[in-house]
Amino acid sequence: MTDTVFTLSINDELPPFIRETGLANWNRFAAVNNEFIDIHMDDDAGRAAGYDSAFGMGNLLWSYMHSSLRQWLGSRGRILAVSCQFRGPNTKGMTLTVRGSVSSIREVDDHREVTFDLWIEDQHGNKLTPGNATVALNH
Repeated sequence: MTDTVFTLSINDELPPFIRETGLANWNRFAAVNNEFIDIHMDDDAGRAAGYDSAFGMGNLLWSYMHSSLRQWLGSRGRILAVSCQFRGPNTKGMTLTVRGSVSSIREVDDHREVTFDLWIEDQHGNKLTPGNATVALNH
């Protein structure tokens, strides 16, 4: 078996990971995670909480970041850490894009450790969810 070696540099970008957001996505996520919370399912509850409507779960945004990394990595490595901050809601009808760029690369024993600055932005380029991640690339 031949392993593909990644050629990476600081500031290299991950491919964009795009998702349309809305009640259908939130309902599926809630069903899998038993997370049926009114503010994520009911517009009136979302408005009562100070938002324009119901809004998507923070953990769903985190999972988009994780999925973006997993899709890029394939079997060539593993995810060591993903963290993010929820700075803006994702409301119905938004197009969300996970983006990321390499912020550091270092050799560690049996693998190469790559750290990314990650973020999720809406269709207008507003950053809703800044974060970072570290992956281990196979040698």
